[in-house]
Amino acid sequence: MHVVATAGHVDHGKSTLVRALTGSDPDRLEEERRRGLSIELGYCWTELVAPDGRSLGDVAFVDVPGHSRFVSTALAGVGPVPVAMLVVAADDPWMPQAAEHLAALDALGVRHGVLVVTRSDLADPAPAVARAREELAHTGLRDAPAVTVSGRTGAGLDDLRAALAGVLESVPQPDPEAAVRLWIDRRFTVHGTGTVVTGTLPAGTIRVGDTLCVGDEPVRVRGLESLGRPVESVRGVARVAVDLGGRAPEAISRGTVLVSPDAFEAVTTLDVRLTGDLTQRLPERPVLHVGAAMTTVRARPLGDRHARLALEHPLPLRLGDRALLRDPGSRTVWGVRVLDPAPPPLGRRGSARTRAAALASYDGALAGQLAARGLVRADLLRRIGVPTEPLPAGSVRAGDWLLSPERAARLRADLVAAVDRLATPLQPGVTPAALAHELDLPDAALVPPLVAPPLRIEEARVRRDRAPGLPPALARAVEGLAADLRDAPFAAPDAGRLAQLGLDPKTVAALHRTGHVLRVAEGVVLLPGADEEARDVLRGLPQPFTTSQARQALGTSRRVALPLLAHLDRTGRTLRLPDDRRQVRG
Repeated sequence: MHVVATAGHVDHGKSTLVRALTGSDPDRLEEERRRGLSIELGYCWTELVAPDGRSLGDVAFVDVPGHSRFVSTALAGVGPVPVAMLVVAADDPWMPQAAEHLAALDALGVRHGVLVVTRSDLADPAPAVARAREELAHTGLRDAPAVTVSGRTGAGLDDLRAALAGVLESVPQPDPEAAVRLWIDRRFTVHGTGTVVTGTLPAGTIRVGDTLCVGDEPVRVRGLESLGRPVESVRGVARVAVDLGGRAPEAISRGTVLVSPDAFEAVTTLDVRLTGDLTQRLPERPVLHVGAAMTTVRARPLGDRHARLALEHPLPLRLGDRALLRDPGSRTVWGVRVLDPAPPPLGRRGSARTRAAALASYDGALAGQLAARGLVRADLLRRIGVPTEPLPAGSVRAGDWLLSPERAARLRADLVAAVDRLATPLQPGVTPAALAHELDLPDAALVPPLVAPPLRIEEARVRRDRAPGLPPALARAVEGLAADLRDAPFAAPDAGRLAQLGLDPKTVAALHRTGHVLRVAEGVVLLPGADEEARDVLRGLPQPFTTSQARQALGTSRRVALPLLAHLDRTGRTLRLPDDRRQVRG
C-alpha cells in the first residue's frame, strides 16, 4: 500500500480531487458536507494503475483540512505520511495556507510529491503553475512533477495518475521488521467491539494478537482493518484501523502513539537542528508537531541553528526523527531534526555554547555516539535508534554498558593510579566496587574489562604487577628499621619512631604477613628472624630462667621482653613453667 496526504489552501479542491480519484467522499461529517469545508481528516483509497496497465496496488489518501483554524488537524494528517499532493487552484492566487502547508511539508522532510493545479476548466493554469514552481524551488519538493486537472470534468486525471505512479515507485520501501510506532489520528467506539484507533503506519508490521504499548500500559491487538477489509497483519506504509477491545486506556486520543514494547525511549528533553527562516526569533513556548502528536515545548536556543526542547509530555522519539515547530502567534514554522533524544544536562555558564559546537558536528553512527557520550547503556542507544553493532575498535562492552575508545583509554590510566592510591601493603588488591566508586563509574562491572598490564585480577581484586621486592617507600621504611636494630636487635623502636619511619599499624601488619618484619605484639616490631636469634641467646642462660634474666640477656626493655617471650611460647621455642620461669625447648 501507498499513503498520500493532500495539502493546500481551503477551498482549492483537495476533497474534490480525492473524490475524483477514488470515487469516495473523504468528508464524512454532516457539517463538512453542509459547509463544503473539510474539518476533520478524511480517508479514501483506490487501486492505482500505471499508464502501461500495471497495478501499483492500493493508494490511501489522507485528506486534510485547508482552513487556518484546523492547521493542527492538518499537521496530524501530514506528519506520518511520506508522499504529498500540494493542491493549488488555477483561479485563485497563491494563498497563505498553501504557503504554510508547503513550509510544513518541507520542515517534515517530505521529498516525494506532486504539484496539482486544479480548476483548469475555470482559468488558465499556467500562471498558477509558474507561481507554485517559484515557491517549491526552495523546498524539498522542488523536483515534484506538476499536473493540471479539473476535478469537475475529469480532465488531466490520467496525467495525475501517471505522475503519482512515477513518484510512488521512487519512494524507498520501509523495513517491515522495524519497531512499530503508530501515531493515532482518530479514536472511536464500535458497538460490540470496543475501542478502535486509526493511523498511518510508516514502517514495521502489526499482527492480530500482538501486544503494543501506550506509554507503560500494554494493549492487545484484537483485530485489524486496512482499506475497509479485515486482515491478519499490516505492514507499513499503510493506513490501519486497530481494534483494542473494551479495555483500552481512556487516555488514548489523537496524538497518542502505539509502540512495540521495549523499543522506544519516552523522552522529555531533546536537542535538535532547526531549518527554515532562522532570522525569526524562536519563541520560548512554541508548539511541536511530530507524527499526529502536538505538544507545547519550552525552547532554549543553542547557537543559531540548534535548540534544546523540553516537552510537556513524553514522546517516543528517535535520533533522526523529523518534526515541526510552530509559533501559533506569527504562524512561523521551523523544521526540526532530532539530533539527541537523550542529551546531557546544561549546567554552568557557557555550557549552551559548548553544546552548540558539539551539535554542529553531531554523528548519529555508533562511533560518533560513543565519542559524544563516552559512557552509555547499549539499551538506551537501541531505544533512541542507534545500532549497537559492530562495536568500534578500542571500545569496551561490559554487560549493557558501552565505553568509547577515548574514555576507555583514560579510565585505564586512571585505574592504575586508583590502584596505587587505594592499595596498601595490608591489602595490595582493590575490589572492583571500590575502584568504581573511586572513578565515579555507575557499575562495578565496568572495571574488569578495563584491567590491563600493569594491572591484573587476582582473587576478585585488582592488583598491580610488580617486580620482586617492596615499593620504594616501604623498602626505605624497612631499611630504617634495620638500621635502628643493627646494634640492638631486640630494642624495638617505640610508636613515635615507627611513625617517623612510615610504619603505621596497617603497614606493619602487611609487612609482617609478607615476612618483611616480625610483629610480636601491637607496637613491638623486630626484624625477621629475631625470634630465632632470641632463642639462641636464651639457650645460653642457665635453664630454667626468669623473665628478668631473659630481659637482661636480650638487652631490651620489659615492653619488648614480655611480648617477645609470649611469642616464643606460642611458637614452641620456649616452655613456660608453673612457677613463671621458662626454659628453651630442645
